[in-house]
Amino acid sequence: MKNEKTEFNLEDINQKIFVQEEILTLAKENSPRLLNKLRLVDPDFFNKLSTIQPNLKNSELIFCIYLKLNLTTKEIATYTYVTPKAIQNRKNRLRKKLSIASNLDIYKWFNEL
Repeated sequence: MKNEKTEFNLEDINQKIFVQEEILTLAKENSPRLLNKLRLVDPDFFNKLSTIQPNLKNSELIFCIYLKLNLTTKEIATYTYVTPKAIQNRKNRLRKKLSIASNLDIYKWFNEL
């Protein structure tokens, strides 16, 4: 019986890893499917965001996903075909919109959300 439970847990872990890799791949491809995929996988993330700020646009939600994935400014800029400065500006605007204190690490804030 213990073996069956271990296999089930391993299967669960493998499934989670597969989904995480799929989401990261969609992010790297700047895929329009990214938002819908994460909504299916982690609806709680979007519920919490909408509680804080119900008027976030889809483009802002996608940007939140990039931050939740701990992608650097340079990585986000590369995947979305904009300059790192533009990404930094988006981070600052998002901080204001979500009332994230400037002394808080934005990545840590998203990980704790």
